[in-house]
Amino acid sequence: MADTMSVQATFDTEMRFDVTLGSGDKVRFDGMHTAGHSPVEMLLASLAACSGISVISILQKKQEVVTNYEVFAHGVRAETYPLVFLEIDVEHVITGRGVRKPSVERAIELAETSYCIVGIMLGKATKLTHRYRILEADEK
Repeated sequence: MADTMSVQATFDTEMRFDVTLGSGDKVRFDGMHTAGHSPVEMLLASLAACSGISVISILQKKQEVVTNYEVFAHGVRAETYPLVFLEIDVEHVITGRGVRKPSVERAIELAETSYCIVGIMLGKATKLTHRYRILEADEK
């Protein structure tokens, strides 16, 4: 049977919605961007987190010594409505000791094609690119 997920968005005031996730956690969204998160910005955040979770999991299985890992997502939106993302660039900055380039490349490839559902879905609607930098732990 297929896995299902549900959330509930409840109107608060103005353009604010409080969203209760299936886990019970709550997130506030605000279309005015004053008292909560922008839904579109959270889409980028979801992509960065999803990709990062997938990549770090694979690097850990490959026994790479990662001491710090940051994922930056930058999206370019259309100038007219609907203001969809035309392209999204994801940069992975991995700091560690002797982290191997082929391990990182394979981890990103697997995240893009098999594990990061957010990225796989967004990749069907926009130009999605990934790049990376590997830093030695004492470099930073």
